Amino acid sequence: MSQQNVYQTVSNCCGVSNCCVCVPQDQLAVYEMCGAYKGQLQPGCQVVGLDCCAYCYTTRAISTRVMENTTICETKTSDNVFVRVDVAVQQQPMTNRVNDAIYKLRNPLQQIDSYVGDVVRAQVPQMTLDEVFSNKDAIAAAVKDKIDDKMEEFGWRILQCLVVNVDPDQGVKNAMNAIESARRHKDAAETTAEADKFVLIRNANAEAESKALQGQGIARQRAAIVQGLRDSIGASEAMDPERVSELLLITQYFDTLEKMSSNKGQTIFVPHHAGSSDVSSQIRDGVLQASASAGK
Repeated sequence: MSQQNVYQTVSNCCGVSNCCVCVPQDQLAVYEMCGAYKGQLQPGCQVVGLDCCAYCYTTRAISTRVMENTTICETKTSDNVFVRVDVAVQQQPMTNRVNDAIYKLRNPLQQIDSYVGDVVRAQVPQMTLDEVFSNKDAIAAAVKDKIDDKMEEFGWRILQCLVVNVDPDQGVKNAMNAIESARRHKDAAETTAEADKFVLIRNANAEAESKALQGQGIARQRAAIVQGLRDSIGASEAMDPERVSELLLITQYFDTLEKMSSNKGQTIFVPHHAGSSDVSSQIRDGVLQASASAGK
């Protein structure tokens, strides 16, 4: 709460009596004779009258400068969070109501504090903590609407009201930071998972496309082999599918033998009778025997 005294004294010009007083440019002053109000004094050196023994005339003055006082109010929000709200109020005495500004209030700043505290404690409990932060301007406007007319009755003009700080308990701030940190970690994990999923899908699509192209290549290779075999044996008509399969199997058989012969240090026995015409049957029997031996 503000305890500053806004009322000031006026120095006299002669130094020994109150007949002449000097009013600064930034002050509003009144003079009294034997305790009764007599009138307002303008800035500069003023003659108030013959003062007997320097006790008949007295002066009171108030600054015309804009003053600001900050009201600190602690209250609770609707979600049961205690919060401290600092409201800065800028006020100035009205030049046309000097009498009211000087005589009606003992401490204008303390009166403003009371009005501000009443409004804040009425507004904040209706809001959550997040709403208090987002509705600072609404709280300030409610404070100004409340004290504007009230203080005008006492000769004071309210220029501006500002909510300069909203400070919840430190434990609440730590909890809010922890919640925000957890949310950001969750978003990061979801983003990473989406990225990994995208990479897996992309790799799977690439592999599937590669397999498809590989299958098309093998199919074209075999078609070319078949066509080459047909050309080599002079077959002009359509060949029997079994005959085509046999030719492919024999071709692949000799290609395999050629590849195995290029690897040194390996010896592979394949049942084969050079005089026999059923080469495909021999290859199939050899493959079946190898499979059976591997399964034991």
